[in-house]
Amino acid sequence: MSVALLFPGQGSQTVGMGRALSEVSPAARRTFEEADEALGFKLSAIINDGPADDLKRTAVTQPAIVTVSVACLRALQEAGVDGGVLAASFAAGHSLGEYAALVAAGALEFNDAVRAVRARGTFMQEAVPEGQGAMAAVLGLDADSIRAVVADVSSDDAYVACANFNGPEQTVIGGSVKGVETATAALKARGAKRVMPLPVSAPFHCALMAPVQPRLSDVLGGVTVSPFRFPVVTNVEALPNSDVDRVRQLLVQQVTAPVRFTEMATFLLAAGVTRFVEVGPGKALIGMVKRTPGFSADSMKLLNVEDPASLQATVAALAN
Repeated sequence: MSVALLFPGQGSQTVGMGRALSEVSPAARRTFEEADEALGFKLSAIINDGPADDLKRTAVTQPAIVTVSVACLRALQEAGVDGGVLAASFAAGHSLGEYAALVAAGALEFNDAVRAVRARGTFMQEAVPEGQGAMAAVLGLDADSIRAVVADVSSDDAYVACANFNGPEQTVIGGSVKGVETATAALKARGAKRVMPLPVSAPFHCALMAPVQPRLSDVLGGVTVSPFRFPVVTNVEALPNSDVDRVRQLLVQQVTAPVRFTEMATFLLAAGVTRFVEVGPGKALIGMVKRTPGFSADSMKLLNVEDPASLQATVAALAN
């Protein structure tokens, strides 16, 4: 049995996420407390009680998701499958989820990771004034066609790029409002089934995020990176990394590079992973794995940990 731990990114947040697990798991509860201490404000209160408008602010969402993901990871370890987690073959995360993956692999300390994504989210909010950027999910059109359309319509005054490759027929684009609108019309004309605007505060994973990179690099310069227990498949390369000297560089590059999750899942399948465990709020990533060519429901299991019931089910599945 080969296990990959998957950690979700922005968009998976909900008010109350992780609350039920923290009520039954001392390790999860301590994680919320550690986040509050590391950040100097009650992040746990916003996660538990909202309001939703505060939670969806990028500078809050990012540390909130990492906190809940690490709380779920620690609850899994506490439940008696610590050996199974430490024996994981790989970890991977979607965008900011890569920070939680690095915590799971032992490369980053949780306190450093939660502070880094708080800064990352703040810098992203400030990089593009609200209302000037946009993102949209393109459904029912292959990635190569989307790349071609986006490259054809993007211009200096209507910039747009591919931001997330989430599946064979789901790609997210991002850029200026005008760029995304122009691309939307062109993609529909090319045959896209739907192009859905996303409720985000900034256009992530494209060149408009370039101002974030030097600021984030400064923050990561003060973070200690430790030896990996197992490799992390990175967003930038869709390949495993366990070189401590490359972690900061890859996290900085990630800000403007597209999330190559389809290729990441393809690598994990080819590497022989048979158990995919999404650790944190939601089931978006295991849904993406299920739609990846090469996935077999007969020989593989998709698991998740976000509440007591899913924890119990995953512990039982990993024991078999």
